[in-house]
Formats: sequence, structure tokens, C-alpha cells
Amino acid sequence: MTPLEFEASHAAAWTELEAMLHRPERELEPERFLALYRGSCEQLALAQARGVPEHVVERLARLTANAHQIIYRRADFGFARLAEALLQRFPAMVRGHWRYVAIAALLLVGPALSVGVAVYRQPELIYSLVSADTVAQFEQMYGPGAEAIGRVRNAGTDWQMFGFYIQNNISIAFQCYVMGIVFGVGSVFFLCFNGLQIGAVAGFVAERGYGGAFFPFVATHSAFELTAIVFCGGAGLRLGASVLSPGRLPRVAALQAAARDTSFIVFGAAVMLVIAALLEAFWSSAAWVAPRAKYVCAAFCWLLVLLFFLRRPRAD
Repeated sequence: MTPLEFEASHAAAWTELEAMLHRPERELEPERFLALYRGSCEQLALAQARGVPEHVVERLARLTANAHQIIYRRADFGFARLAEALLQRFPAMVRGHWRYVAIAALLLVGPALSVGVAVYRQPELIYSLVSADTVAQFEQMYGPGAEAIGRVRNAGTDWQMFGFYIQNNISIAFQCYVMGIVFGVGSVFFLCFNGLQIGAVAGFVAERGYGGAFFPFVATHSAFELTAIVFCGGAGLRLGASVLSPGRLPRVAALQAAARDTSFIVFGAAVMLVIAALLEAFWSSAAWVAPRAKYVCAAFCWLLVLLFFLRRPRAD
């Protein structure tokens, strides 16, 4: 593509973004504005790399700088901006990357179901997936008289477990996201690995008759925890796709664009993991809550998550 063709093919989008910059912020369509901004950033990197005439580079640099000020101005760190990012941009970005999210869900749920059924039918398979010490821990946690699940705890212990759950959940999600830069293979591995672990535990405790302790415990917080891990895995696959197929951008520039593109997904997933940790520490393991109540709450949480991401928020 010649410099003249490059300018002609993108001029309409640049003109549209320039027009948006002169509108009151409340009249902007966030999804369209962000799409035009991301496109202009990619085109600026491409123009600089390909030696496009200076006046085009200057126009793009000015355009992206002005758009950047609107998106990342200090006011964006206020509660209203955080709420907008979480309630509007986060679900919009998830829907925009639904193919990656769907693949990530299959990579997590597929192994979990397959291994869960296999271990339920042949419990000895558990030893092919985890160590004997880990199996013993499962029996101690979920077996008769287990203290880890359902026992009465003091407030200090609850907060300690809350911190542990946050650290554990975020480390898993971080692996699923960041390791996507290894051509997406890292995300595939960690999604499948965690799916295998989940399925192995579920199949084992169900076969041993410990489901009455295990399933009420995991039902509620898993609505947020597993969904957030899938989202981070999908975002990691998006990073991998940018490295495998950067298009006309240099790989580093394509990776940077993909990281910006998935930033709202990672931010929203982090919030979901905090919610999951709160539920896991203070609700899921609470001895005073009947299993039936936990199942009802779990159904509500799964429905809430589903509706939150299927709806289409109205742009202000």
C-alpha cells in the first residue's frame, strides 16, 4: 500500500475521531470512540514504521494524543469513571472478544467435565493427575468431620482466608492472561491444567460421597471466580493472536495494542475475583448457612453474571 492509499483508506476514520473530539463528552459513544482511538494508535505505529509522509504522522500523533487525554484524564480515576469502566466498557469488551472468551471457556470446562466423569467412574485415575498427599488433603477437607469446610471460624481467620483466596485466584488468572504472550500456548496450558484440576477434585469427592460438603461450598463463588478466569484466559488468547498474526504492525506494537484492547477485561476480572474471594471466605464456608440456601444464592449469582454480560449498556 502506498502512502497515498494508506491515507485515503483511513482518512474517514480519522475525520470521525476528530469530530468526536469536539463534542461534549456525554455525547460520545464509548465503544466507537475507543475503537477509533485504538485504530489510530495502530495506524500511527504503522505510519512511523513505514515512512509515511510527516504531515500524516503529525496528524495521527496529534489525534491520538488528544484522544488519550480524554480517555486517561485524571478525572477518569474518580468513582464515576471507574463505575463506567466496570459497568459499561467491561461487558462491552467481553462481548467484543466473545470468540476468544468462548474458546477459553471450552479449554477450561471441556477438560473439567471429561476428567470429572472419568475420575468418578474410575477413582484411581486421580493418582495420575495429583499426588497421594493431595488426595489425602481432599479427603481431609471434604470428608466426614472436615474442619476446613463448614466449621465455625472467628473474624480473624475469615480475613486471613480472604487474603489467601485473593492471592490464589489472582495468581491463576494472571497466569492465564500473561502467559498468552507465548503465542497463546501459555493461556491454553493453564486453562486446560486448571480444568483438569477442577474436574479431578469434583469427580473424586463425588465418587467418595463427599459432594454434600464440596458442591455447596464451591457453587456460589465459582460464578465469579471461574468466569473471571475464563475472561483472563480469553484476553491471554487475544495477546497470543496478536503475536502470531500481527498484521502490518510490528509484533511489539501489535502486542501493545492487544494489551490496551484487553485492559478493561483484566480490570473487570480482577474485581470479580475480589467478589469471589469475599464470598468464599465469608459465605461459602459459613457453617450457619444451609446448603439449600447456598444453592439458591449460587443460582442467583450465575444468573446475575449471565445477564450482566448479555445485556447491552446504554451509552450516556
